[in-house]
Amino acid sequence: MIELPVISEEATKRKKPDWLRVKLPVGKEYAKVRKLVDEHKLHTICESGNCPNMGECWGAGTATFMILGNVCTRSCSFCAVATGRPNEYDTDEPRRVAEAIKLMGVKHAVITSVNRDELKDRGAEIWYQTVVLTKGMSPSTTIETLIPDVKSNWDALYRMIEGGQEVVSHNMETVGRLYRMVRPQAKYERSLEQIKLTKAYGKRTKTGIMLGLGESKDEVYKAMDDLAAHGCDILTLGQYLQPTKMHIEVAEFIHPDLFAHYKEEGLKRGLKYVESGPLVRSSYHAERHVHV
Repeated sequence: MIELPVISEEATKRKKPDWLRVKLPVGKEYAKVRKLVDEHKLHTICESGNCPNMGECWGAGTATFMILGNVCTRSCSFCAVATGRPNEYDTDEPRRVAEAIKLMGVKHAVITSVNRDELKDRGAEIWYQTVVLTKGMSPSTTIETLIPDVKSNWDALYRMIEGGQEVVSHNMETVGRLYRMVRPQAKYERSLEQIKLTKAYGKRTKTGIMLGLGESKDEVYKAMDDLAAHGCDILTLGQYLQPTKMHIEVAEFIHPDLFAHYKEEGLKRGLKYVESGPLVRSSYHAERHVHV
């Protein structure tokens, strides 16, 4: 039986606190990125995931690209990306992404993808080619790849991470107790193992966790301890925001002071870098995570 957090009627009706308010995306640089994304028929998690930092990041001339289409085979209860049976598999996508990154003059690129569980290699070859071509066209650009759960297909994992990227991220998303509710097709221990194997391969490792889903402080501390024990270098912590009424509700809005406390705790528990704040998302300030 899935254990749901207790959410009061008042919690479902209350407005977001002031610290979660963001400005609408505007400006020349935002318009430039918008045009490039449209012209090259690219998908970005900034749009598909309704990221609250899209205005800030695109305004700075950066974006997180989403490869392998925009339909996911998973049905996670927190995610705004469409769920279904993907029909897109574009072998030319790596070239288009690499060319767009070069045209944008991106110094640090973040690349992510939907889950493609129906593919034998989980989309690993497209991952590999995207990184290799990007490095070939933009040798000075550093890359973070935010890769999905490969369901213990470790050959696929190694292909995904051998293209030359500097940072490999895989998001845990929540604490262990809430996995069946938040990530019903994933396993907490399996994601930890994926991070451990990535670290053993020699990569800088990273993950992200959403807060406000009903987790306790002790559960957050345990997740930090588990991550440190499995070789995770970088942790991002941010507030979960309900994308639509069809998705899981917010159990609690976490105060910025508690986010600051979690940052201190994470560093004490052996993580090398912790990015923690209400509006933090996995690729927020990602350029800072290359050399930690």
